[in-house]
Amino acid sequence: MLFAKEMKIEGDTDTYELHPNVKPYALKDVGFQISHAGNYTLERSVDPTSPYNKNQMLRVTVAKDLSGFKMATTNASGNSRVNIFKGTHAEGNVEQYHFILQNLIDREILQKK
Repeated sequence: MLFAKEMKIEGDTDTYELHPNVKPYALKDVGFQISHAGNYTLERSVDPTSPYNKNQMLRVTVAKDLSGFKMATTNASGNSRVNIFKGTHAEGNVEQYHFILQNLIDREILQKK
């Protein structure tokens, strides 16, 4: 998947884009790691009971030049996309997903379109 200017997670009604004021140090402050390719990656569990339970993950990757990003909800291994808005644990997972995204919005990394 190529880096995009805006992204929407399957099942979500909101579309997100990179904040125009995004800075590399802000990415590092919230836990983004630098990959071998130089991109910034963040992986967070959307399980509301434990951040260590990695059954379903939110993965955000920002291009090294801050020109675009990728965002997906996946299974623990990252090889399959998951719709966190469906299923028996959807309410808690969606609440945690929105909490993580709100933190990225508050830190001027993402913004709602």
